[in-house]
Amino acid sequence: MSTAATTETKPAAPAIEKIKVKVDGREIEVPRLMADWSGKLTPTTMIQACELARVDVPHYCWHPKLPISGNCRMCLVEFGTPAMGPDRKPVVNPDGTLKIAKSPRPAIACATPISPGLEIYTTTPAVKQMREGVLESFLINHPLDCPICDQAGECKLQEYSVDYGQSTSRFVEAKVHKPKAVDLGPRIMLDAERCILCTRCIRFTRDVAKDDALGIINRGSYNTIATFPGMPFDNNYTLNTVDICPVGALTSKDFRFQMRVWFLKESKSVCTSCATGCSILIGSREEKIYRYTPRENNAVNGPWMCDAGRLNYRWIQRPDRLKEVLVRGQKSTWTAALGEISDRLKKAPAGSVAIIASSRQTNEELWLLAKLKTKLGAVSDSIARVGSGDQLLVSADKNPNTNGARLTGICFTEVGINLTQIANGIESGKIKTLLVLGENLVKYGVNPGALREKDTITEVVEEHTLTAELLGKLETLIVSDILPNETTKLAHYLLPGTAPAEKRGSFTNGKGRVQKFMKAVEAPGDARAEAEFLQTLVHHVTGQTVAATPEGLFNEMAKDVPAFKGLTWGGLGDTGATVEI
Repeated sequence: MSTAATTETKPAAPAIEKIKVKVDGREIEVPRLMADWSGKLTPTTMIQACELARVDVPHYCWHPKLPISGNCRMCLVEFGTPAMGPDRKPVVNPDGTLKIAKSPRPAIACATPISPGLEIYTTTPAVKQMREGVLESFLINHPLDCPICDQAGECKLQEYSVDYGQSTSRFVEAKVHKPKAVDLGPRIMLDAERCILCTRCIRFTRDVAKDDALGIINRGSYNTIATFPGMPFDNNYTLNTVDICPVGALTSKDFRFQMRVWFLKESKSVCTSCATGCSILIGSREEKIYRYTPRENNAVNGPWMCDAGRLNYRWIQRPDRLKEVLVRGQKSTWTAALGEISDRLKKAPAGSVAIIASSRQTNEELWLLAKLKTKLGAVSDSIARVGSGDQLLVSADKNPNTNGARLTGICFTEVGINLTQIANGIESGKIKTLLVLGENLVKYGVNPGALREKDTITEVVEEHTLTAELLGKLETLIVSDILPNETTKLAHYLLPGTAPAEKRGSFTNGKGRVQKFMKAVEAPGDARAEAEFLQTLVHHVTGQTVAATPEGLFNEMAKDVPAFKGLTWGGLGDTGATVEI
C-alpha cells in the first residue's frame, strides 16, 4: 500500500467559461457556473458574483451549503442588462461601451443568475430603502430581548439592524406573541417569537441531514417552526441548526445561558470522536471549555458537525482527572519518574519491551514512540474501535488517528494485529516491560468521552487477552492516561497525560487529511502533553535529540516518514493537506 504524498495527476476538469459583470461599477470576471450546495455546477448567482467581488450583500435565508429558498428578500439589489435594439443585438454607446438598461424592478441576489454584461447595484438609495423596509417587517413582532438572548453577539438581525436598518421604529401596535422556550428535542430549544422564518433549519434537516423533521405550521403572523406531532427533533445533526439560525430562535440546551460569546476564546482544533476529524473551534474561558462548534473545512466536514462529536468535551473537565505522577503508587516528580523509566528501558534486553499506543495520540507522539520501538526492538500496536457510521460525517472508525498510527510505524498494516503476540509474550515471560499510552487494556480501552456521557458515542472495541491477571506478570508497567481506569491502577509508573484540547499536534484522518490543532486550555495539576515526556525518553534511551516544539517535531517527522514527505507545519494552514494512505 503506497504511503507517498499525493502526486498523481488526474484528468483536468473542463474549463468553465468566464463572463464579465460589473458590481457597483467595478468590472470583474466570474465563472458562468459555480458549485451549488450539493456540489453540482449551476449558473452563478448575483450573490455569488458579489462575494467574488468582495461586496457584502446582507442575507438571511441564503446559505452557500443549502438549497435556495429566496424568502427573506434581504438580498434585494438593483441591476441592469445590456439594452437590445430592434434587431435583438446589444446597443452600443458612442464610446464603444454597451448601453445598459436598468431594470425597473429589483431582484433577489441569491436566486438570480448572472449574464454577460450584467451590472449589479448594491448601494443605491432604492436598495438602502428596500433593506430598511425588510428589516422593519422582521422587527414588527420580534421581541426586544437582546440582553438575555443567547445569540447576542452572533445575531445577524442585530448586526444588520445596525448596518442597514432605520434608527427609529414607527411601530406602535401590540406585538404578536408566540410560544417561547419550546422543547423541540433533547438538545434544541425554540423561541418562536425570535424566528424570522428563513427556513434554514428546515432545509438543512430535510436536504443535508435527510431527516424531514421540521416544518411551518399556522398562518400569517402566527407562523412558527414545529416538529411533526409526537415526534421530537432528534437526529445526530440537530445542533447544526443552532449554528445556521441567523437569530436566537434555536438554541443549544448544552450551551444555553452558559456564557456570552464575546467572552469566549476560540481555538482551532480537530474533533477526536471518529476518523472523520471534523475541523472545530473550541470556545473556552478561564481554562474551562464551554462548547465545540464546526470550523468550515470543505476538504473534511464543510460547515457541519455531528451532535455526538460536538458534545464530546465534558469528560475533559471531570474532577477525577489524573493530575499526579505516581511511582509504585507514591507521588513523585516528572524528573524522578522519567529518570527511572529511562534507566529501565536502556537496560531492557532487545525484544523484552512492548508498546501499546492509542490511535488517539498525535502523529508526533506516535512518531516518537516509533523511535523508542526501533531502539528497543519492541513489538507495538494500537487498539481498533469500531461503531456505527453514516453517509454524512460519522465514520465507523472511532479512532481519530488510525492512519497516523499506521503511517508512523506503530501498527503493522492493520490496527490490532500484534495484540495477541504481545499477550503471548507477556504470558511466556519474554515481554517484561509494557508501555501503554491512552489505553485501558483491562476494559478493552474505553475511549475518553465515549461511553462516559449518555448522549455521546457508543463503540465496540476490539477484543484481546490483555487481562489484569496477565498485566500483573509484568516487571514494569508504564502507563500514561487522562482518566483513571483499571489499567492505571496496575501501573508501576503512572504519567498523567493531556486531552487534545490541552496541547498542540496533528492527526491524519480516515481519508488521509493531515490537520493540526491548537491548544485551548491548560492541563490540570502535573499533567503534561505526551510529546513532552516522550522527547525526554527518546533522548535518554536512544541518544537522539529531537525538536522541543510540536512545530519542530512535525517538520522532523515529515522528513523521516515517507507518507509526510514535503509537508511542513506552516504549510498545513488551517485546513490541512492530504497524503496517500
